[in-house]
Amino acid sequence: MSNTEHLCISPNVRYWLMKKHGILHPELLDVIASAGHGDVIVLTDAGLRVPKGARRIDLGLSCGVPSIVDVVSAVRDELVIEAATVATEFNAWNPEVYAATMAVLPVEPDERPHQDLMDDMAQRAYAYVKTGECSAYASVALVCGVNYLEEAIDLYTEIHGEPPS
Repeated sequence: MSNTEHLCISPNVRYWLMKKHGILHPELLDVIASAGHGDVIVLTDAGLRVPKGARRIDLGLSCGVPSIVDVVSAVRDELVIEAATVATEFNAWNPEVYAATMAVLPVEPDERPHQDLMDDMAQRAYAYVKTGECSAYASVALVCGVNYLEEAIDLYTEIHGEPPS
């Protein structure tokens, strides 16, 4: 057994330890890399109840570590985010964390009542990522995009003489 094998939590751990920057958590990287276009990854506060049987990654170390802002910022750098949704209650209950989260989110999120959003996510979420955020309604549902969409639209327009409808 090598000196690092006792650290293994994933069969791919040697690869993850070779990363130079960005997210190091192997399960979170696996979710990001394996998600498809349109899949939803829900970044949650520490208290959100995750549906039984859902794919779940716990990042929380202690209250506030890591924060929702830290996790959104790190995921934003690794994932093409096509759209996002937050609970309407987020801003009302938690304006400072909401503002900080919106500052790092690369898209303008839709807003839905918390219960409606969570009921929908229970059916649609690809994965839940629990942070250490200990403030109310601090969750963001991210819709995965693709990094070649603009090129595909340009090619379609070139071939067909007009953009897709």
